[in-house]
Amino acid sequence: MKDMEKLYKSIAPRLTNWLVSSGSQYDEACDIVQNTFLKIWKMRDDVRDDASSVSGLAFTIARNLRKNLVRDNSRLTFVGEIRDPDDGIGGETETPTVGMTAHLDALPQQRETSQSDTEYLRKRLLEAFAKLPPILRDAYTMFQVGEMSVRDIANQTGVSENLVKVRIFRAKEKLKTILADLHVTF
Repeated sequence: MKDMEKLYKSIAPRLTNWLVSSGSQYDEACDIVQNTFLKIWKMRDDVRDDASSVSGLAFTIARNLRKNLVRDNSRLTFVGEIRDPDDGIGGETETPTVGMTAHLDALPQQRETSQSDTEYLRKRLLEAFAKLPPILRDAYTMFQVGEMSVRDIANQTGVSENLVKVRIFRAKEKLKTILADLHVTF
């Protein structure tokens, strides 16, 4: 591969957006993208030197890394905080001081509302995407978020271009139905 940096700059943002829209947290998506390009770098002598083949390879590697991460995390048990029994805290949490409470009360309401709205919309979109069948979700996110062409999606998934178009259309229609109360357009 001649110019890995150029390929990274063109593919990484689309790949990150695709991972986030597929349910990954932003930091996690960035790590997956980084690991994806490390794998591509290691395979650089065996990869064709054109952007479309590298793009397809990157999305395939990232999808597999995300699946592995989800599988591995499902085996773990997360706890809020682990405390040393000898630290004297005894599991109690501190309450904010009066000055801190006054400071929190002085924050503008609009900021809280917009952040809350953004969180609500993100939650609704993630729920809507989770309701889509995986083949529709993957086709739509590769096309819309990953900015892949129909031909590239067809090559990567091994189906015809017409079937890719049908899957994208069906995904849009299902999302419109699921999110009808938000009055969004796709």
